[in-house]
Amino acid sequence: MKFGVADYGLSVYEGGSYDLEDRLQKLKAIGYQGLEHCPAISASQALHNAARFRRLGMGFATCSAPSPMAAMEWTAALGKEYVWVSSRSKDFDVFCRHIDVQLAACRRWGIRGALHNHLGTQVESQKQLETFLDRCPDSGLILDTAHLAAAGGNCVAIVNKYAGRLAAVHLKDWLITNPGAPADRLAERGRFCELGAGNAGLDNLAVMAALKASGYDGWIFVEQDVHLRDPFQDLAASRAYLRNAGY
Repeated sequence: MKFGVADYGLSVYEGGSYDLEDRLQKLKAIGYQGLEHCPAISASQALHNAARFRRLGMGFATCSAPSPMAAMEWTAALGKEYVWVSSRSKDFDVFCRHIDVQLAACRRWGIRGALHNHLGTQVESQKQLETFLDRCPDSGLILDTAHLAAAGGNCVAIVNKYAGRLAAVHLKDWLITNPGAPADRLAERGRFCELGAGNAGLDNLAVMAALKASGYDGWIFVEQDVHLRDPFQDLAASRAYLRNAGY
């Protein structure tokens, strides 16, 4: 397995991403092997940034781009395996139709499309996730452990049942700060935190053990959407948590 960072929370804390090389160097220094996305707003920038990753001995899994079509094209051209698929439709049938169209486009490029389970979307709870995976059998999964756990899901069960569908894993933890908040208003109940600091019963080491037992050998991306201190301190703590467990 390879360990990288999904850097959404890092960019939220810093107000954006302004120096890719500096970010990669700092992450490499604390034991990470790459980022999930190679960021780009043009084909030439995608090529330039991919070369930066290579020069620094770092990797990436997919490309971000101004449009889904460009993300597919650049990801395929750079020899990577998957892109995110998504839909904002609140109608589940329409949601699945949108995803199926994207998956067909991915197949034409020779890559996978993968859905990220996420709070506040059509694929939030474990039941919704399993329903979606049954409804769209060609879709890969970017499993987000804390998003699923916060919605009451069982991450180990998902790994055991759908290991072959995993495109990547977002490993993160969830801290309940307001247990009195309504169950349907999850964003008010807690926040994301560094690995091992959660209190929601999410055992990320059990998830890792299930992944290892399944033969999964892809990217594990540590992610923390909310940082209350220097993000690199949080990310270093999460990497130490995994390293101390033998990963």
